[in-house]
Amino acid sequence: RDELLSSGFWAESRGAVRVPLNIPAGPPDRCVCFGLGRFSACPIARDQLAFLLLLLEELRVPPARCALFDPAFSAREAAAALEALGLRLLPENEEGKHGVGGSATLFYMVHCGKALYNNLLWSNWSPAALSKLVIIGNSFRGIEERLLSRILERDYSYIAKVLKGTEELALPSHPRYLDTFNDTSVHWFPLDKLQELSPEVWNFVEEPTYQDCEDLEIIR
Repeated sequence: RDELLSSGFWAESRGAVRVPLNIPAGPPDRCVCFGLGRFSACPIARDQLAFLLLLLEELRVPPARCALFDPAFSAREAAAALEALGLRLLPENEEGKHGVGGSATLFYMVHCGKALYNNLLWSNWSPAALSKLVIIGNSFRGIEERLLSRILERDYSYIAKVLKGTEELALPSHPRYLDTFNDTSVHWFPLDKLQELSPEVWNFVEEPTYQDCEDLEIIR
């Protein structure tokens, strides 16, 4: 935490992370974190956890309203996250299929697999639900640029379909945190942009399946 503050990276990032305060759905009153990793052993995961705690303070989301899940968490880490930091753990692996339930929700998903983002979108596949959702995670623009369009549409169809309804703002690049927050953006989904998408986009709501995908760690 102190290193993030002293490095200047947090100060440079504040403009981007404050975006959720100004979305029409209102500021998030809860947060869900997927895929944080083994923060007791991994410096990158510790930096991402410190960033999450600063983020909750900035957005005034109480730690008790932030839930985490990662199958890699040890029992000791789970206890630390719960007891020492005031956060709570989701009781089971939802595979990213977490509905907002009518509440503006921030999802903190740095460096997660594409299937996890795809599942999250599917679980909230309506303009009303998506407009209440903010994602801090891998750049959707970057995913579009790196994948062949036929692969994106076949394997991650919900990411592909929502691209034209997405606003995205990248976190700044900082030499100290190139491996920690590279390719990370804030994403939100304005209701007016979602409503401009064709009705066919919303009619297809088949649950995603993954046959030949490589980034399914938290899914499996």
